[in-house]
Amino acid sequence: MSDKTKTYEEKMVKTCASLQSDFDAIRAGRANPKVLDRITVECYGSTMPLNQIANIATPEARIIQIMPYDMSTIKAITKAIAGSDLGINPNSDGKVVRLVFPELSEERRKDLSKDVKKKGENAKVAVRNIRRDAMDAFKKQNKKSEITEDDFKDLEKEVQKLTDKYIENIDKLIAAKNKEIMAI
Repeated sequence: MSDKTKTYEEKMVKTCASLQSDFDAIRAGRANPKVLDRITVECYGSTMPLNQIANIATPEARIIQIMPYDMSTIKAITKAIAGSDLGINPNSDGKVVRLVFPELSEERRKDLSKDVKKKGENAKVAVRNIRRDAMDAFKKQNKKSEITEDDFKDLEKEVQKLTDKYIENIDKLIAAKNKEIMAI
């Protein structure tokens, strides 16, 4: 890869990483602690990520167990989870918060699959927009005679190869997440 395409490739990598983190937040019937990554808890006079004030574990396939480091934060943790978009009611015994993930219905699996495809398509659009930005920049450099016509053609091919590579990567991410969602 040339230095001129490096920044565009970095943007494409970030797009794929962002998509992966979006997919990690989608629960697929099994308990995955990553669904709690976006939850923040108000305690000690500020807002803190849940994973900084509690130990998160999965003792069983469909249960997440949250053990606060400080028991005085348990009500705040329960409130933050109940108020989140997880759609799961936390169970607390005063020492531990448990989240029990129900089996997904067929309809819910299909909805999640559609959501995965939509997020994947948005990521593909972002990659294509990065390609367009790269091409526009190279065309301007070519018109200003900063790069030769041959260099322009080479850069064009290089950016297209990068685009194809990351679109394929996104397709693999979509397929893997859909397989996870549809597995019973």
